[in-house]
Amino acid sequence: MRPQKGEEEDFEQMLGLLKTETAGYLEGEGVEKTYRISQDEISKAVSLQSSKKHFELKLTDSGSYNIDYTRDGRHLLIAGRRGHVAAIEWECGRLRCELQLDDTVRAAKWLQNETFFAVAQTNYVYVYDTDGSEVHRLGKHAEVDFLEYLPYHFLLASIGNKGMLRYQDMTTGQIVAEHHSKYGRCRSMRQNPGNGIMHLGHSGGYVTLWAPSMGGPLVTMQCHSSPVEAIAFDPQGNYMATSGLDGRIRVWDMRTYKKLHEYFPIRPATTLDISQRGVLAAGNGPHVTMWKDCLGRRVKEPYMHHLQPGCTISSVRFCPYDDVLGTGHSQGVSSLIVPGAGEPNYDSYEANPFSTRNQRREATVKQLLDKLQPETIMLDPTAIGSIAKTDDERRRLRDELEGHRPERKRKADKAAKERAKRRENIIEREKRDGEIVTNFEHRAIPEKKSALDRFKLKSL
Repeated sequence: MRPQKGEEEDFEQMLGLLKTETAGYLEGEGVEKTYRISQDEISKAVSLQSSKKHFELKLTDSGSYNIDYTRDGRHLLIAGRRGHVAAIEWECGRLRCELQLDDTVRAAKWLQNETFFAVAQTNYVYVYDTDGSEVHRLGKHAEVDFLEYLPYHFLLASIGNKGMLRYQDMTTGQIVAEHHSKYGRCRSMRQNPGNGIMHLGHSGGYVTLWAPSMGGPLVTMQCHSSPVEAIAFDPQGNYMATSGLDGRIRVWDMRTYKKLHEYFPIRPATTLDISQRGVLAAGNGPHVTMWKDCLGRRVKEPYMHHLQPGCTISSVRFCPYDDVLGTGHSQGVSSLIVPGAGEPNYDSYEANPFSTRNQRREATVKQLLDKLQPETIMLDPTAIGSIAKTDDERRRLRDELEGHRPERKRKADKAAKERAKRRENIIEREKRDGEIVTNFEHRAIPEKKSALDRFKLKSL
């Protein structure tokens, strides 16, 4: 049974008391604007350990870079367009592995932990370990542009230029589902961390929602009038941010599927990400713009801004449990300090950034035991474990919904009603005529008077 509302509030209040760490934000002195503060000024003002988190990797020969962090934020995966791939333990600067692939790399994604990662190359998707060895070749995933990994279901999702969305179970190797989007080549893909629903951005400005158990889109949203270039979600999955070539960044409430507000960056944003504390980052051209507390309400000005001269930003990702934003661009990779972006209180059962080797080994076994089936991916994940409604309750809910829904009058129903009404009118008219005849027959007819009636005897 699901906990009651009062129990949930008590549980949240107890968690609030246990969270002793607080997040600090960047504040300006007087009328100073925070978006005018540079990364060099921030590095000089913070501690020596925090200042080391701001660095740049000059990699000018490998094209635009895509980046990805592990769930605990300890490892960084970078993938250049021209085939340079590297796995880095970025806090200590340790290089785990480095690959020079003679192939085009379109996407790269960490799998369950820092042991394996998937790389989408020209023809197929390949899985490598941290030693740089090729472990698997996923031949079903052909000409892939985007990769997403669902950690609770152990599913790798991919979509390519043919618009075919595929889910593959990484524990058994089976293809769980294949769906054709029917909207052509996909422009962006992102999963909702709250329910595992996959969101696809298309050239017509549509965003479609997909689940492995359904053959068609669950919801189709018209988000922009131009191609959708990037999609991002907050950790709870309640808010979605989309960017289009129309130069707008729109924030949507995924509980009502309504637009809340929109922002206008300098250029159309090609990549988006939202931190654990609700900081929205957008990469547009050489600019990286960040907004704080911008999901539930509209803010007037950005929180921070960074200019990468002579570069084109291709990927932005926040590091979990740290105030760091990683950016991949045409000249390498940069790490920016963003105060207040990371969650200071971590859940050791979810992802522990300070875990030991034995704890990481045991975590994989526990995750396999807690693996969820693909059928559990749905729009409302709270329906799992709830009490099923009776037939009377379902009928009552259906009647309530139909009561607010306008009924469409069909021509056949209208003609039948007219015939019935005509029949009733005929019956009423015949009945009324019969009553008139009956009253006429029973009415007394007066006798005619004669001149001899005066000789008749009159009764006493």
